Amino acid sequence: MADFTNKSDDHKKLIRLLVPLDGSPMAESVLGVVETLAVHCRANVILLHVIEKNAPATVHGQPHLTDIADAEKYLETVSLRLKSAGVSVESHVHPNEEGDVAKSIVDHAAEMNPDLVVICTHGSGGLKGLLYGSIAQQALRKGTWPILLIPPSASEKSVTAGFKRILVPLDGRHGHETALNVVTPIACAFEADLHLALVIPTRGELSGEQGVSGKFLPSATKAMLELAVTGSQEYLAEIIEQCRAQNLNAAAEILRGNTVTELLDHADKIQADLIVLVSHGRAGIDALFTGSIAQRIIGKAGRPLLLVKTPESESK
Repeated sequence: MADFTNKSDDHKKLIRLLVPLDGSPMAESVLGVVETLAVHCRANVILLHVIEKNAPATVHGQPHLTDIADAEKYLETVSLRLKSAGVSVESHVHPNEEGDVAKSIVDHAAEMNPDLVVICTHGSGGLKGLLYGSIAQQALRKGTWPILLIPPSASEKSVTAGFKRILVPLDGRHGHETALNVVTPIACAFEADLHLALVIPTRGELSGEQGVSGKFLPSATKAMLELAVTGSQEYLAEIIEQCRAQNLNAAAEILRGNTVTELLDHADKIQADLIVLVSHGRAGIDALFTGSIAQRIIGKAGRPLLLVKTPESESK
């Protein structure tokens, strides 16, 4: 059992938020969440705009920022909004035209070393594809920064309510407890309730070799899954104990069925303000997320998602 307990008296606060913007209202929809996070977590904000090579004339109906002076003026305007709320802000315009804006943002993250990268999930132009296969995957593969994805439809809700109910799926592996390390400062800052969830598939949801075994050895498979439930109960009890030792409000539940369906339904049931997902590329009965499953959750969640890279994936 990995111990994610913070050894210091105070939980580590987020101190640097990197916020890529392309000048569109869609990308700006993250700003309310950024402001709320920065105020509650005492974070500094870095606004970033990358000049795009062969950029379209408009982005979401707004003129595309291709001039350095215009981009700097734009970021200064955004900075004033955040500064009026007492947030410490700096801004940076990358002057060289880039054909791969997502890669450029990843490179800047490597240089600036933020604690969190915050992006809108449905940008276009310079931010096109940031959700599906670009910055999130590149950053998690090449760097160590958690990525906070904000759907425009969820941004106002997040600003109003803050992160009060946080869903943290676990799978019994130590890597998934990394998600708890990352989300703990946010949970403490917002005095949030942590809802831990672990999904055990039913026999009909097994695939691959496990699916074949389930078909031809139903009794043995049923017994294996029941053992998995028992082991998961013990595992979650230990995690809950560690959470409460840090004065975190935490509850846990074992779900049965399809991973994606059960987690999305549970997020709706508890009205989660944030879902924390981890990435390690494993598959199998005791691995919660493969790339495809995470992608399906990201595409359907309709609420803020925090993507966290596990130590296991860093060694690959």
